[in-house]
Amino acid sequence: MAISFGFELNSRPTRNKTYSVMLRITQDRKHKRIKTLVELNKKTDFNPKAKPLKWVRTSVPNFQKLNDILDSELQKAKAIHEDLSKSGLATADRVKTKLVVSETQNVTEENNASFLKYARERTEQLYQAGSIRSYKKFNGFCNKLEGFLTDKKGNIKDLTFQEITPSFLTKFEYYLRSLKNERQPEKVLHPNTIQITFSIFKTILNSAIKIEGLMKPEKNPFMAYSFTGIKTIREKLNEAEISLITGLSLSEGSLIWHCRNYFLFSFYCAGIRAGDLIQLRWNNITSDGRLIYEMGKNHKTKDIKLVSKAMEILSKYHREDARATDYIFPLLNNEAEYAKATNQAEKDTMPSALKEKLINAVSSKNALINKELAKLAKLAGIEKKISFHISRHSFAKIAKDRKMDNGSLQKLLAHSSIKQTEVYMGAFDNAVTDEALESVFEEKNNPKTELLALLGKMNPEEIQAILREAKSKQAVQ
Repeated sequence: MAISFGFELNSRPTRNKTYSVMLRITQDRKHKRIKTLVELNKKTDFNPKAKPLKWVRTSVPNFQKLNDILDSELQKAKAIHEDLSKSGLATADRVKTKLVVSETQNVTEENNASFLKYARERTEQLYQAGSIRSYKKFNGFCNKLEGFLTDKKGNIKDLTFQEITPSFLTKFEYYLRSLKNERQPEKVLHPNTIQITFSIFKTILNSAIKIEGLMKPEKNPFMAYSFTGIKTIREKLNEAEISLITGLSLSEGSLIWHCRNYFLFSFYCAGIRAGDLIQLRWNNITSDGRLIYEMGKNHKTKDIKLVSKAMEILSKYHREDARATDYIFPLLNNEAEYAKATNQAEKDTMPSALKEKLINAVSSKNALINKELAKLAKLAGIEKKISFHISRHSFAKIAKDRKMDNGSLQKLLAHSSIKQTEVYMGAFDNAVTDEALESVFEEKNNPKTELLALLGKMNPEEIQAILREAKSKQAVQ
């Protein structure tokens, strides 16, 4: 009797409250069932009467990839059946047995270890290596994952590599969508924060697959699951808004006065990032009026001329007794242990605990500046949300408004490639298209039309005088 194959949904939910899609092998009206890798959140997500590659409904995230996984399972079963048929041994039992043995071998070849433990180990390795910023991101991911795995009694359920399926990732996504935003508790997590969380998840899992061999590459759930954030538009100030800020009367020496200086100095220096500005020292200023420093983000050296407005701001902070290694702006403690590392190379070799203290201090000051900049915007009557990084975007916008080419702008922003600059500028580089649009609707100047309009405003005597003058000129020619 012929053997047929199909899919059906297990009516009983798993412990994760999902429903497994089962591969059904039928012979003589008797069925054998094998659990596939696909799990769905609702029974209605599955269409048992669908044509091939249509089993998982289109309303399910990543439905196409899930259908591809099912099709792969189906083709594997058919290949085993065909192989058994050649020797006349094809039965539903034998097909199921060979499939189960094949899956069991795959499982035993893999280490069914704790993903949660592995993720924590990778996070700790980052800290020990001094990659504090990455450590903070990875640690935040682990905390979110542990929160998802915590039951009502406060117990954290372990998570093995075998349990990480597309369905698990989907449920984790729904959990993340419900979390409160730490900075704005009245809101939930931003989609881009969720995207970063899954990016870290994927990075750790890829490491486990490629380096540790803790999961087979073909079982990587990110082959069937993806999450994309949303495109955000950075605020930018125009020249008029910069003038509003510079024109404000502020009490000299006040916190908001200092923060305006920090913002404008960054703007006048082609958009210095907050972390770099906070750590600038007097030895970064040369005797011929240049600013030279190594950027913390990419370790590139930036060398720019200090324009007069930037020099004017510096003059407000210069002290006769200032040491070359003192911080320019009164933000960090010159006597702190981390202050002994006076260049990027020395900072790179600091102990992890000291690096963390420095990064925390910089982050705290950045938050303080941003808080004051919000007040500054309100005083200036600017409705845009201003943060320190807006100085960088504002410089780029105004430079483009003044027709600076992307090549020069790339150098000033210290981008790795012109492509990076073009992407950076894409949100507000509209001058060319604006001019093209205007050219379609602008009325072109017609000399005859202008002359007739002018004659219409004259009396007959004035017109006759002009005609006589025109005839006399023609006679001379």
